[in-house]
Amino acid sequence: MADLTTNFLGITSPNPFWLASAPPTDKEYNVRRAFEAGWGGVVWKTLGMEGPPVVNVSGPRYGAIWGADRRLLGLNNIELITDRPLQTNLDEMTRVKKDYPDRALIASIMVPCEEQAWKDILPRVMETGCDGIELNFGCPHGMAERGMGSAVGQVPEYIQMVTEWCKKYYDKPVIVKLTPNITDVRYPARAANAGGADAVSLINTINSITSVDLDMMAPQPTIGGKGTHGGYCGPAVKPIAMNMVAEIARDPETRGLPISAIGGITTWRDAAEFMALGAGNVQVCTAAMTYGFKIVQEMISGLSQWMDEKGYESTADFIGMAAPNVTDWQYLDLNYVTKAKIDEDACIKCGRCYAACEDTSHQAIAMSEDRVFTVKDDECVACNLCVNVCPVEDCITMVELQPGDTDERTGRVLDGEYANWTTHPNNPSSTAAE
Repeated sequence: MADLTTNFLGITSPNPFWLASAPPTDKEYNVRRAFEAGWGGVVWKTLGMEGPPVVNVSGPRYGAIWGADRRLLGLNNIELITDRPLQTNLDEMTRVKKDYPDRALIASIMVPCEEQAWKDILPRVMETGCDGIELNFGCPHGMAERGMGSAVGQVPEYIQMVTEWCKKYYDKPVIVKLTPNITDVRYPARAANAGGADAVSLINTINSITSVDLDMMAPQPTIGGKGTHGGYCGPAVKPIAMNMVAEIARDPETRGLPISAIGGITTWRDAAEFMALGAGNVQVCTAAMTYGFKIVQEMISGLSQWMDEKGYESTADFIGMAAPNVTDWQYLDLNYVTKAKIDEDACIKCGRCYAACEDTSHQAIAMSEDRVFTVKDDECVACNLCVNVCPVEDCITMVELQPGDTDERTGRVLDGEYANWTTHPNNPSSTAAE
């Protein structure tokens, strides 16, 4: 049976599923329930320095995006870091770590961008016995206006500087949590690496407004007639997070830097996809907030069963396997040609594929008088829009043409002439174009 035990930065946990720093990890009661449910680790909700108290709003804190079946696709969160006293959190962390020595416990921290502030808090965090720290350089609301969170994470020089301070005053693993609210995530990752970070975690939440109350004419959630931007998370952000993880995993300057992946992870498959792209473990938040802590049991059993089917004995066997296959467009094989095929026995004759192709694509699907749909190979460009809009799984598939076959649309015999963009006639600099 597959062994899900994970060693991340020398921190051993019984599985790769950690809870991310967020409302579910704000207090001892929650974390104990999480560990009893089976979570492999927890990143404690972000700690701040002592001083003026952090005060959260007492009105709604979440906006939401739902699918047609009211399945939660995304949350907009305007909650700040922990509003509980620092010492209270530290005392609770100490007790939890003592009682669950086999689980990973990471302290998320956010204090002003001043060396003394980090020098003051790190020894106190060390006393809890936690396994490492995560620097919150990602929070896009509330704290960013105070010069912390994403305000730091958007400036690579600050990331490197603060990381160096933490490595100077703290001798356990330092994880840098990156903001997605930046043009190119490779630059902050490189800065974290240059500062000596042991790992990066990403993504933090995306700056967003999810909806507007058209009666009050204010963003939701609405607090006394006003609203604000918040941090967007949940299944809807997964594609963005996966791309950013892959960019760091394949960047020559950060290749090999351990990654803890965050962003819309709801099932074991989500986790496996992130890990195949190079993540050593995953952090979950919205799924737990939606379905409760016991969802981890489905993740554990699903991942274990899949690994058994594939013959993987440990997560290390497949971590990063997909990363080498992430490439730039110019290196794609232009000899690879497919055509859509419709299974008439499975077709329910809804016509969705026809409408999508006829109105918005390449007019490559024909409809007979009795609503039989067929693909016109001489018009099909293999965009696969029809596959994606079809409500019946596997009713429409993409079939690969083989070497020697003729692409009826272009009349070209597939013979390996155009291996990639560098030899394609559409490329102005290629010899074929000349």
